[in-house]
Amino acid sequence: MNGANLSIQSLLIASLLVVVSLIFSYSQKLKLEKEIVISVLRAIVQLVAVGYLLQYIFGLNSPVFITLFVLFMTINAAYNAAKRGKNIKNGFLISFIAIVFGAGITLSVLVLSGAIQYTASQVIPISGMIISNAMVALGLCYRQITTDFKDKREEVETKLSLGADILPSSIDIIRNSIRTGMIPTIDSAKTLGVVSLPGMMTGLILAGTSPILAVRYQIMVTFMLLSTTAISSFIACYLSYRTFFNIRKQLL
Repeated sequence: MNGANLSIQSLLIASLLVVVSLIFSYSQKLKLEKEIVISVLRAIVQLVAVGYLLQYIFGLNSPVFITLFVLFMTINAAYNAAKRGKNIKNGFLISFIAIVFGAGITLSVLVLSGAIQYTASQVIPISGMIISNAMVALGLCYRQITTDFKDKREEVETKLSLGADILPSSIDIIRNSIRTGMIPTIDSAKTLGVVSLPGMMTGLILAGTSPILAVRYQIMVTFMLLSTTAISSFIACYLSYRTFFNIRKQLL
């Protein structure tokens, strides 16, 4: 492997690895062959399209285009996160606000500290990582908070009947949901360099970057993922718990 050079021929040969998944699916009668082929084709088409789009945006390097592209990613992430919280009213708006604040605060710190510059080649990849991480965290939060309000209905109603307001009655559920959203990122951080070499670090090393410099970038990525996950989960849970109650503070 020579630096960042990857020929089309090598890529085509590597694509044969997909056949392994197809063989396993067929031999074990998993009936996932169609899904695997569709997912691979979609991934190729989407990545090629994004590649050309990013190349165009990187050429422009306009702050306006950068901001609009990040906003586009945020809207899509909020939409997908909201689908995990179908029982949550205004799920899209809550997700959008949570991701905007989580990603916005993290990016602001990185730019103002000089860790990255507000250029397309730096902001867009970084934004993609933190926004997608926030999206996954929100999906876990929504699933957990919905399950907890269902399983702990009697507990919440008992607290309400004793005169507690909706926040004290729901605080344990809110905290548990925030914890659920953050745990995957925390667990991932615990095993960095021991169990796994993250994608960004591996990519930089394959591109010829010094491992020490790659480690510095990965440490920065770890910090920003933890920050975004915490902020987004906190905001989403504290905004969404109210949707489980009506205007008379009764659990729906």
